[in-house]
Amino acid sequence: MVHDNRHDSAYLFGAICPERAVGAAIIMPSVNTEAMNEHLIEISAQVAPGAHAVLVCDGAGWHQNGKRLIVPDNITMLRLPPYAPELNPMENVWAYLRTNKLCALVWDSYDAIVDACRSAWHFLVNDPKRIQSIGTRDWACVSL
Repeated sequence: MVHDNRHDSAYLFGAICPERAVGAAIIMPSVNTEAMNEHLIEISAQVAPGAHAVLVCDGAGWHQNGKRLIVPDNITMLRLPPYAPELNPMENVWAYLRTNKLCALVWDSYDAIVDACRSAWHFLVNDPKRIQSIGTRDWACVSL
Protein backbone atom coordinates (compact mmCIF):
# COMPACT_ATOMS: atom_id res chain seq x y z
CA MET A 1 0.00 0.00 0.00
CA VAL A 2 1.22 3.50 -0.74
CA HIS A 3 2.32 5.36 2.39
CA ASP A 4 3.22 9.00 2.93
CA ASN A 5 3.85 10.88 6.18
CA ARG A 6 2.67 14.26 4.89
CA HIS A 7 -0.83 15.24 5.97
CA ASP A 8 -3.27 17.50 4.19
CA SER A 9 -6.96 16.96 3.67
CA ALA A 10 -9.87 18.15 1.62
CA TYR A 11 -13.45 17.22 2.45
CA LEU A 12 -16.02 16.26 -0.13
CA PHE A 13 -19.55 17.10 1.00
CA GLY A 14 -22.03 15.33 -1.24
CA ALA A 15 -25.70 14.48 -1.61
CA ILE A 16 -27.55 12.45 -4.22
CA CYS A 17 -31.12 12.09 -5.38
CA PRO A 18 -31.50 8.53 -6.69
CA GLU A 19 -34.97 9.33 -8.06
CA ARG A 20 -33.64 12.11 -10.33
CA ALA A 21 -30.16 10.52 -10.61
CA VAL A 22 -28.39 13.77 -9.74
CA GLY A 23 -25.96 14.93 -7.10
CA ALA A 24 -24.74 18.10 -5.44
CA ALA A 25 -21.33 18.50 -3.87
CA ILE A 26 -18.74 20.96 -2.64
CA ILE A 27 -15.13 20.46 -1.60
CA MET A 28 -14.00 22.26 1.54
CA PRO A 29 -10.74 22.57 3.48
CA SER A 30 -12.41 21.70 6.78
CA VAL A 31 -15.47 20.01 8.26
CA ASN A 32 -17.62 22.31 10.36
CA THR A 33 -20.99 24.03 10.48
CA GLU A 34 -19.90 26.77 8.08
CA ALA A 35 -18.92 24.17 5.49
CA MET A 36 -22.24 22.36 6.01
CA ASN A 37 -24.09 25.64 5.47
CA GLU A 38 -22.33 26.03 2.12
CA HIS A 39 -23.26 22.47 1.23
CA LEU A 40 -26.92 23.13 2.12
CA ILE A 41 -26.89 26.15 -0.20
CA GLU A 42 -25.57 23.95 -3.02
CA ILE A 43 -28.15 21.22 -2.37
CA SER A 44 -30.94 23.79 -2.23
CA ALA A 45 -29.90 25.17 -5.61
CA GLN A 46 -30.11 21.66 -7.11
CA VAL A 47 -33.60 20.82 -5.79
CA ALA A 48 -36.12 20.78 -8.62
CA PRO A 49 -38.36 23.88 -8.72
CA GLY A 50 -41.41 23.37 -6.53
CA ALA A 51 -39.91 20.25 -4.92
CA HIS A 52 -38.74 19.65 -1.37
CA ALA A 53 -35.66 17.61 -0.47
CA VAL A 54 -35.25 15.32 2.51
CA LEU A 55 -31.60 15.16 3.49
CA VAL A 56 -30.65 12.03 5.43
CA CYS A 57 -27.96 12.87 8.00
CA ASP A 58 -26.07 11.07 10.71
CA GLY A 59 -25.28 12.56 14.09
CA ALA A 60 -22.16 14.47 13.08
CA GLY A 61 -21.76 17.75 14.91
CA TRP A 62 -21.94 19.79 11.72
CA HIS A 63 -25.32 18.19 10.86
CA GLN A 64 -26.98 19.46 14.05
CA ASN A 65 -29.63 22.13 14.07
CA GLY A 66 -28.73 25.09 16.17
CA LYS A 67 -28.19 28.76 15.91
CA ARG A 68 -25.40 28.34 13.36
CA LEU A 69 -26.80 25.72 10.94
CA ILE A 70 -29.00 27.40 8.32
CA VAL A 71 -31.35 24.93 6.60
CA PRO A 72 -32.99 26.34 3.43
CA ASP A 73 -36.79 26.24 3.23
CA ASN A 74 -36.76 23.59 0.49
CA ILE A 75 -34.80 21.07 2.60
CA THR A 76 -35.81 19.01 5.61
CA MET A 77 -33.09 17.19 7.50
CA LEU A 78 -33.89 13.64 8.58
CA ARG A 79 -31.62 12.59 11.42
CA LEU A 80 -30.73 8.92 11.63
CA PRO A 81 -30.47 7.05 14.90
CA PRO A 82 -26.93 6.56 16.21
CA TYR A 83 -24.90 3.74 14.70
CA ALA A 84 -27.18 3.20 11.70
CA PRO A 85 -25.00 4.02 8.67
CA GLU A 86 -26.77 1.34 6.61
CA LEU A 87 -29.80 3.65 6.51
CA ASN A 88 -27.86 6.45 4.80
CA PRO A 89 -27.41 5.95 1.03
CA MET A 90 -24.46 8.37 1.03
CA GLU A 91 -22.44 5.88 3.07
CA ASN A 92 -22.56 3.59 0.03
CA VAL A 93 -21.42 6.47 -2.18
CA TRP A 94 -18.44 7.22 0.07
CA ALA A 95 -17.48 3.54 0.23
CA TYR A 96 -17.75 3.26 -3.55
CA LEU A 97 -15.63 6.37 -4.21
CA ARG A 98 -13.01 5.38 -1.62
CA THR A 99 -12.74 1.90 -3.11
CA ASN A 100 -12.79 2.84 -6.78
CA LYS A 101 -11.39 6.36 -7.11
CA LEU A 102 -9.71 7.60 -3.95
CA CYS A 103 -7.79 4.65 -2.50
CA ALA A 104 -4.11 3.77 -2.27
CA LEU A 105 -3.01 7.06 -3.77
CA VAL A 106 -0.67 9.82 -2.65
CA TRP A 107 -1.11 13.34 -3.98
CA ASP A 108 1.65 15.92 -4.17
CA SER A 109 -0.37 18.96 -3.14
CA TYR A 110 -3.63 20.17 -1.68
CA ASP A 111 -4.76 21.20 -5.18
CA ALA A 112 -4.11 17.65 -6.39
CA ILE A 113 -6.29 16.31 -3.57
CA VAL A 114 -9.09 18.70 -4.54
CA ASP A 115 -8.73 17.70 -8.20
CA ALA A 116 -8.96 14.02 -7.25
CA CYS A 117 -12.11 14.66 -5.21
CA ARG A 118 -13.64 16.66 -8.06
CA SER A 119 -12.76 13.94 -10.56
CA ALA A 120 -14.21 11.20 -8.35
CA TRP A 121 -17.46 13.14 -7.87
CA HIS A 122 -17.80 13.84 -11.59
CA PHE A 123 -17.21 10.14 -12.28
CA LEU A 124 -20.21 9.41 -10.06
CA VAL A 125 -22.63 12.11 -11.21
CA ASN A 126 -21.85 11.67 -14.88
CA ASP A 127 -23.35 8.19 -14.69
CA PRO A 128 -27.01 8.50 -13.59
CA LYS A 129 -27.46 4.72 -13.48
CA ARG A 130 -24.59 4.50 -11.00
CA ILE A 131 -26.28 7.06 -8.74
CA GLN A 132 -29.53 5.11 -8.86
CA SER A 133 -27.81 1.79 -8.26
CA ILE A 134 -25.70 2.95 -5.33
CA GLY A 135 -28.34 5.20 -3.77
CA THR A 136 -31.41 2.96 -3.97
CA ARG A 137 -32.32 0.18 -1.58
CA ASP A 138 -35.38 -1.89 -2.38
CA TRP A 139 -35.90 -2.69 1.29
CA ALA A 140 -35.90 1.02 2.28
CA CYS A 141 -38.35 2.41 -0.27
CA VAL A 142 -41.62 3.94 0.82
CA SER A 143 -44.44 3.93 -1.70
CA LEU A 144 -47.11 6.59 -1.63
